Amino acid sequence: MNLSVKQKFETYPENVAVLLSNIRDLILSVAKQDGISDLTETLKWGEPSYVSKSGSTVRFDWKAKYPEQHCIYFNCKTSLVETFKEVYGDIFKYDGNRAIILNIEQEIPKELAHCISMSLRYKHIKHLVLLGA
Repeated sequence: MNLSVKQKFETYPENVAVLLSNIRDLILSVAKQDGISDLTETLKWGEPSYVSKSGSTVRFDWKAKYPEQHCIYFNCKTSLVETFKEVYGDIFKYDGNRAIILNIEQEIPKELAHCISMSLRYKHIKHLVLLGA
């Protein structure tokens, strides 16, 4: 784990750190499944962030101001979140065109893996209808 990301994880309450660690594991698993070998883990805007040359950044975070939720952020200048809304509708709660909002008590929806995959491959699929979903 990147040192700055590890230090960020140490700031989270224990239950949140476990939850976000599962999100991190999902991102790494999706990247491996999709053959993305250049995934970079870093902090952007103080949040754990994952980017590949073939895709768009995926970030996530939990904020004490909203203790019952955590968010997965996507680049708002892409069609990613609009596509997620079209494909998955009410499965997720959204924050405009920039994030998927999840309750910290809910299980990670299996559909999130597909959303992450689309983001990590975005530069190769952005021309496809519904990003090839």
